Amino acid sequence: MSSYLAAGSTGTGLSFSLPQELVVIALCALTAFISHQALAVFNDGVRPFLLDFIRGDSTRSATAAVSFGLSAGFVFGLGAPMALSTGVLNPWLLFLPTDILGILAPRKWLAPFLGAAWGAVVVFGLGGANTLAHRLPIDFLTALQQMSTPILFLFALFPVLAITKQFGRVRGGAAGVVELVLVVATMKLWPKMFAGSIAMAAGVLMLIGFAAFHDIGQRRAGKTGRPAAAGPAGGDDPMASLFGASAARLRRHLPLFMVLGAGVCLLARMHIFGGGEATSFLIAKHEYGAAAQVDFYRVLGFVPLIATTALASGAYGIAGFTLVYPIGYLMPNPWTALVCGALVLAAEVLLLSRLGRLLGAFPSVRDSSEHLRGAIGDTLGLAILFGSLMAADTMGGGLGILVVGGLYLLNEAMGRPVVRMAAAPAAVVVGGIALNVLYWLHLFAPAKG
Repeated sequence: MSSYLAAGSTGTGLSFSLPQELVVIALCALTAFISHQALAVFNDGVRPFLLDFIRGDSTRSATAAVSFGLSAGFVFGLGAPMALSTGVLNPWLLFLPTDILGILAPRKWLAPFLGAAWGAVVVFGLGGANTLAHRLPIDFLTALQQMSTPILFLFALFPVLAITKQFGRVRGGAAGVVELVLVVATMKLWPKMFAGSIAMAAGVLMLIGFAAFHDIGQRRAGKTGRPAAAGPAGGDDPMASLFGASAARLRRHLPLFMVLGAGVCLLARMHIFGGGEATSFLIAKHEYGAAAQVDFYRVLGFVPLIATTALASGAYGIAGFTLVYPIGYLMPNPWTALVCGALVLAAEVLLLSRLGRLLGAFPSVRDSSEHLRGAIGDTLGLAILFGSLMAADTMGGGLGILVVGGLYLLNEAMGRPVVRMAAAPAAVVVGGIALNVLYWLHLFAPAKG
């Protein structure tokens, strides 16, 4: 049976070499500086608010407050637990804080200083926290590795959900059967391969095929669906001047974006960084090809969102369309990673307006990306919740489930002060600390073995 079913096989070392430490610190300094300039942020939800800031209609402190409110839960509830449990850094831990620090910094020179300080906290502080946590009687970090199996396997189903939502139950059911057959075949024939690789590829190809066939059928029938002007750069769109100005603003800073792309791609090449939840576990297992495939499919779901918000606000994504992630994982050496990362982000910025028009011309394909993004969120949400409950059971059996599940439900009842995606891992960490306190008070004993 596939090694992916072996819980606890993920490495959790958080020690970095000097070059790795320097790259993380320098990249955090750069991303904070770019955020200060309102040229790019990682949080897609913050990007639309930057237009008012760029125009001078919103203050720096108000924009920073928005960024903190939308990002803090992901940093401490998802980014930190994922890094501690996998031993792999992630964008929520690195780039969301630099969004906040960069926007908050009142002076241009202070932003990179604050970003570098955060990078130093990550590379020097996480290792100590990791070591301390593993020495506790109830090791909740090792228990968090239970999330690996549900995340990796349930994530493979996101194309099925996207197809079902966009094209109905019949096609969705057919896609589900195809994926199930391919997963079983992969586990049987290629047990060392990530079981969802071929299934995800088939599902995404089916989704794109259905969308393309639908658009072709609409054109043959004399229907265009949505008018071309609905695209982000449509010629008749009254917002076209805004989109054009935003694209021009980003192009003026092309050298800075090239440096950014080179840095992110180099970090991915070092294999101490994963662009997503599933990717972090795959990188930890040294499955770089599978990690590249997973993050490439994530790109398909986020291109329309990032392109549209960038054209509307004049602020890009810190990792662009995140293509630099999968490219970086597969690069043979750091120098090719630097060059390819710079060229990829340069190409994205230069082609942003044309991509906006292209998305407007193919409405079904654009809708497919939206459904993919939603399906990714649905599958990961269930996987993280289920994996967190498995971790709770590993930590403390029924009592662990009671504490972790209770914290999750309490968060829901309180209106989700911690975002749903991050609430379950955060509950595992808090629950693990609580169980250790009960152990020291001689009120709880962990199960042997």
